[in-house]
Amino acid sequence: MEISIPYGRFAQTAIVPDDQIAGVLESRIGAMKAHGSEDDIVRAAMAAPYGGATLADLARGKRTCTIICSDHTRPVPSRHIIPFMLAELRQGNPDIDVTLLIATGFHRLTTDAELRAKFGDEIVDHEKIAVHDAFNAASNVKIGVLPSGADLVIDRIAADADLLVSEGFIEPHFFAGFSGGRKSVLPGVCDRVTVLGNHCSAFIASPHARTGVLAGNPLHRDMVDAARQARLAYIVNVVIDEDKRTVAAFAGDPFAAHEAGTEFLRGYCEVPAIPGDIVVTGNGGAPLDQNMYQCVKSQTAAEATAKDGAPIVICAECADGTGGEGFHAALRDCTDAASLMDEILAVPQNETAPDQWEVQIQARILMHHPVIYVTRPEMRATVEEMKMAWAPTLADALDQARALAGADAKITVVPNGISVIVRA
Repeated sequence: MEISIPYGRFAQTAIVPDDQIAGVLESRIGAMKAHGSEDDIVRAAMAAPYGGATLADLARGKRTCTIICSDHTRPVPSRHIIPFMLAELRQGNPDIDVTLLIATGFHRLTTDAELRAKFGDEIVDHEKIAVHDAFNAASNVKIGVLPSGADLVIDRIAADADLLVSEGFIEPHFFAGFSGGRKSVLPGVCDRVTVLGNHCSAFIASPHARTGVLAGNPLHRDMVDAARQARLAYIVNVVIDEDKRTVAAFAGDPFAAHEAGTEFLRGYCEVPAIPGDIVVTGNGGAPLDQNMYQCVKSQTAAEATAKDGAPIVICAECADGTGGEGFHAALRDCTDAASLMDEILAVPQNETAPDQWEVQIQARILMHHPVIYVTRPEMRATVEEMKMAWAPTLADALDQARALAGADAKITVVPNGISVIVRA
């Protein structure tokens, strides 16, 4: 059998005897078929909203409305969502004052060029747009306290709106369970203090903070509470296919619509674990495998189907290197993954450091699995100082893995680790 793992804009391949393959875990996202155009799908969802109230209904009697919109890091097809939300709001209330608030979360600010690429010139030139800044305390305001005890501090534009609604998309998320819905508020338009509190080490350490898991997930619980306290009243969330095109949409009540969307997606993404002596995965190719920080996500899928101690092989071009000096330095400077984990677990919630959660998950994986990186030769020294092994090709990595797991080791293949929900 030929194993093929997306790698940058190409693939890493290796030939493996069929009797050494334990199984291949792939989502069925490629089987999703749209019924109608992207515009038709969104309009149909908005015409039959969960909870019954349309945007036009909600707009009546309201002076201001804030629409929380995804930022430049999310492939949300906003051109096929925002025009219909604006039209329906104004249908219900022609005089309503609408602001598009870009949910940057903990990311950098979105540029004008990125806004135009996302929305088109018409919306950028004629609508009121504000970009959330999690690092500008003056632009954010405390509205409450979360179940975790963290302060809930959100953008004033969201807090002051008579009507708060959002757009977004739903995909598996490696510690929040799924993206979309309540995540528009937290972390989307929250101050850094709230984001850091929500991403604390105790929450990341929860066995429920995993891909596809919402029940018992402490991050999800805080996110839902944040959305309720912020009075998020309505969402339009979509599911997209491998070509980033809308194939399904869910509108209306933020919690009922999001739940329906996650259950729809679960049917395409959830796969049963096939325990492997070696697990091979990738982060979906470019641009998703652009750095090591992002590639922690696919390793969690491999972790979920790997036997304890099984080597994990990750194929990723890492064209942009590690993805953050803090992430790199923490793994470089630690004695080993276990001692690093001890340090992180001792950090109080109110002292959570940026990117601590990514370091923590990588350390968790390394405590149970040797990780072999198939990536560019220029990355070798960096990979090795971060307590992982390097290989130039998938075939070489498999040779290294067999040296650890045995010549007859059974291999589980997860070609795109960020597209699956591995069910234990």
